[in-house]
Order: sequence, then C-alpha cells, then structure tokens
Amino acid sequence: METQDLPELSTNSMYEAPSLQVEEEEPLITKPLVRSHFHQAPPDTYNGVYVIFFFLGIGSLLPWNFFNTAKHYWLYKLNNAKDRPHRQDDLSSYFESYLSIASTVPSVLCLVMNYFLVNKISAKVRVLTSLSVMLIVFCVTTVLVKVDTSLWTYEFFGLTLACVVIINGASNVFVGSVFGEVGRFPMRNAQALISGQAMGGTLSAVASVVDLAAAGSISDSALAYFLTADVFLVICIVIYLLLSRIPYSSYYLKSLNERIQHAGGENNGSFINDTSSLNGSVGPASGGGSPPSNIDTIPPLKPILIKTKVLGFSVFYTFFISIIVFPSISSNIESVSKDSGSAWTNMYFVPLTSFLLYNFADWTGRQITAWIQIPGPKSNLLPILVLLRTLLLPLFVFCNYQPRNPSHTVVFDQDFYPAVFICVLGFTNGYLGTLPMIYGPKVVPKELSEPAGVVMSFFLTLGLAAGSAFSVVVVHLI
Repeated sequence: METQDLPELSTNSMYEAPSLQVEEEEPLITKPLVRSHFHQAPPDTYNGVYVIFFFLGIGSLLPWNFFNTAKHYWLYKLNNAKDRPHRQDDLSSYFESYLSIASTVPSVLCLVMNYFLVNKISAKVRVLTSLSVMLIVFCVTTVLVKVDTSLWTYEFFGLTLACVVIINGASNVFVGSVFGEVGRFPMRNAQALISGQAMGGTLSAVASVVDLAAAGSISDSALAYFLTADVFLVICIVIYLLLSRIPYSSYYLKSLNERIQHAGGENNGSFINDTSSLNGSVGPASGGGSPPSNIDTIPPLKPILIKTKVLGFSVFYTFFISIIVFPSISSNIESVSKDSGSAWTNMYFVPLTSFLLYNFADWTGRQITAWIQIPGPKSNLLPILVLLRTLLLPLFVFCNYQPRNPSHTVVFDQDFYPAVFICVLGFTNGYLGTLPMIYGPKVVPKELSEPAGVVMSFFLTLGLAAGSAFSVVVVHLI
C-alpha cells in the first residue's frame, strides 16, 4: 500500500503557526494562504536531494558501523597482547559492550548540547564541524592498523575507546543536526535519511566480508576497510556542501521568518494575523507580517515533549532492546558446527549471520516505511508493538552464545535459529524505529520541527546508551 507524505498534523497548541511547508507531491491544497509560486516548492530534479539525504544517512552511522563490524580486527589486536597476556580474555569477551557504552553514553551529552545550540550555531557549521572531526579521528584509527600494539594493548584499547567517544559524539551532533534540517522537508526525505543509516550498516557488513575474503591478512583487510570509511566521509562533506545550492533544498532550508516575510511581501501581510515565537509568546505579527525574531533563543522543550512523548518512548525502547542484543550478544553466537573447521563456521558465520543479516533486515524495515506508514503517529498499537520486542531477548540468550555458563542450556541448537531471530530483530528495529522518527518533527508546529528532530535523536541515543549499559549485565549473566 503506497502512502503519500503525511499532511500537517493538528497540534492544538498555543505554539501553532500557519503551515508554510507544502509538499510538492500534494499540489491540491485547500484554500492557499499565499500566491502559488511561493507555496509550491521547486521539483527535486532527478531525486537529487533524496539521494543526498540517503548518502548522509549512510555517513551518519558509518563510523559506528565500521567500528562495530570489524570484530576480527579487534580480536586480532587484543589477542596479540605481549604485555599482559593473562588478561586477554577479559577484553576479548567484553570489548563490544565497552565499545557500545563508549559510543552511546557520551552521545547523550552531545545531543543535549546540540539542542541548546540549535538557534545559536547554524546547522551547516554543526554538520561540517562534526564531519571533519569524524574524518580526523577515523584517519587516526586507520593509521593504527599498521602500528604494532602488542606491547601496549591496554593503552591501545583505551585510545580506541577515546576515539569511539569522540567520533560518536561528533556523529550524534551530525545526526541531530541533519534530522533537524530534514524535518523541514517532506517526509520522504526523512525516510531517505533513516533508510541510508541502515544501508550504512549493510555496506559495512558487506565490506567486512569482502575484505576478509580478498585480503591476505587481517591487518590488510582492516586497512582497506577503514580507508573505505575515510573516503566516504569525504564524500559526505562534499555532497552536504552541494545541498544548499539546489533550488529544491534551498527552498525548504530557508528559515521560517524568511518564508513568512517573503509571503507577507506578496500579500501585503494579510495572510497571517498571529503566530508564535520559539520562546512560547503569542502575539500579533509585526509590521510586515513576520513574527518576532528567534535568533539565539533556546527552543521551548515542554511543548515538544508533550507532542512527542509517546513517539519518543517508542524510539527509546526500540533501540534499547536492539542494542542489548546487537552486537554484544548476537556476534558471540557461534555456529553449532564450529568444530568442523570449515571457513563458513569459523570465519564467515558471525559476519554474515550477525552483521549482514541484521543490517539488511534493518534497511528493509526502514525502506518499507516509504510505502507503508502503519500504525499512525497517534495509534496505541505503535508502543504495544515496540514493547512486544522484549520477547526477543530470551530467544538470543538460549542460542549457542559462547562463552556461557555451563549450567545454561542451549535450547536453539541449529544455525538457522539465530539467523531467523536476527532478521526479526533487524526488521522490527528498522520499521518500528523509523516510524516515530519521521512522525516526530511532523506532530509539532513547523517552527519547532528542527528542535523536535534533535529531541527525537536524543530519545534514540538515550535508548542506545541505556541498552548498551544493560547489555553488559546481560552478557555477564549468560
């Protein structure tokens, strides 16, 4: 069932301003407020902006995906320790949980900072700065591939965690800023961004498998792998610089004040009598039909939270459950035929079943939201479906997770069980995680769409942070 982009949803809020964002896919608008050449956006020629947001989505989670998927490289580095070999197992068993915590907990603080910077530093500066920081830190990670770290393994691991903290903090500023910007666009562009995030995971998983098969050593494989991420981050910087030069995106990226002033000039200011500023005050529009200036103000949080609380919980809990399982549990589920010594059961089982299947299923779930958007933003079914995903946790625990407590029985003792479970986990994460993310900026007034996008990103990251901390507990209990 194919759906159109959601129309503006009624908010009944004292902050509500007349809707100025008219989607090009819906030309039949009842009683236009302004002249047609203002409120009809230029066409997205060749879907260029859609493709740009898709690529930015890939780049937004690329560092985390590449750190996450390179399990063979991290095991190679950590198991090659000559300084404290008796403690190798500690790092090997729990390093993924440590990576998850290092990547998500600081990100919450970065998103809080990003919210307060929404009206103080332009989105363009925040995006380009965060991309540049990610590129620099990832280059350091790439250089370390060919450095012998066997005599300072724990120091290397600490440096790696520091890189993860910095790179994911920058990544979340980038994600929050781009989500805020895409909130001004028709919903299909938000879907492109979110779908691109899942495709980034799929590409990283494919690249990992290809590098393992083609490279002569694990270090050569990791070098090619991380260089791929470096190049893609450069591409993201270039295409983001092109975004504001495209008429279609330039139209939507204009500030609300600019568009109201434009419309007021064409209609003698008659189409708007009353609007709300970002600080929550209500009053008549000033002279030319433009609202009070909102520059350097902090967006009001309360009306955003009121409108997005259920959607925010849905995002939070979806990613909370997902990060508990993936990758700290799923990547440690071994083939029940590992003793056979085949390449499939030893080298390719985890990259294919844990990483590739999850990311491809996640991308599929996100992509389907382009055509099917059920349940709706106000449906009680959405949080119910999200809560039902809790049932997936015991399914993974009773697969062939290793190492495990000998008293804990392996119930699902066939390789196809974890493959099916990871597909269900990935698909539901993609579908149920995407719907509230694209609904969030649409259930608030237009002038709050950008900060609402940042708030939804905050819920997502908070879910990842809480889930990564809880995954450490679960791993120790198995």
